Amino acid sequence: MQRLKTTFLLALLTVLMVTMGSALGGRTGMVTAFVLALGMNFFSYWFSDKIVLKMYGAQEIEEHDNPMFYNMVRHLAARAGLPMPKVYIIPSDSPNAFATGRNPEHAAVAATEGILRILSPEELEGVMAHELAHVQNRDILVGTIAATFAGAISMIGNMLQWGAMFGAGRGDDEEGGGIGGLVGSLAMAIIAPIAAMLIQMAVSRSREYLADASGAQICGRPLALASALRKLHLASQALPMQEARPATAHMFIVNPLTGGGIASLFSTHPPMEERIARLEQMAR
Repeated sequence: MQRLKTTFLLALLTVLMVTMGSALGGRTGMVTAFVLALGMNFFSYWFSDKIVLKMYGAQEIEEHDNPMFYNMVRHLAARAGLPMPKVYIIPSDSPNAFATGRNPEHAAVAATEGILRILSPEELEGVMAHELAHVQNRDILVGTIAATFAGAISMIGNMLQWGAMFGAGRGDDEEGGGIGGLVGSLAMAIIAPIAAMLIQMAVSRSREYLADASGAQICGRPLALASALRKLHLASQALPMQEARPATAHMFIVNPLTGGGIASLFSTHPPMEERIARLEQMAR
């Protein structure tokens, strides 16, 4: 069900992207928007993992650096039928973790120093199983595509706003000209990027639910993962990650950014209470 929902949401992003390109420049705009999306996806697919690991100062470790953590990841990767990923530790006290890499053969998992300190071995195993589930389900690729489309739509929206304003002087007898065309273009330029962002958030939330379920199956301890999520939620609110950026927030197991109320509408993560409830239901 979550995979079907993700496919539908990605299709919506594609339609929105093509519509924005058409509004900007007709058929030529559609083609330009498509080529832009392909280029951005190509760059993100090949280089996003290196960029995000460097952004957070992640340090690659080997078995002798942290035998317990390294062997835990190796054991879970074997259970999931995945190649051994590269293992990184992020020098941050804020407890969190993420996975990256363009495919299972080039994957990496990263955990902060804070998460290694506050979780029990069983809870940490649940978290790393969740991250390996993202690798197994190809969520890194899906998330990258969704984020890239949303970014491109936002960029086209800005171009459309300027185009609408500078094109306001065209005669009313021209197709798409006049006040009506100006208002329509401005409305699309404002609404479409917001819609794209909401769709991206929905894609991310859908994949988090799927990774929770798959991760619980990999480690065999849904309640350990539920307990870890409960701890991480409280700890990350008390000690948010100062280095975190909105563009990469969707990668982490819990939202590294603070915010509640209306801000939760734009959260890349599902409500923590719902994630925990689903895991507890799995245990029952």
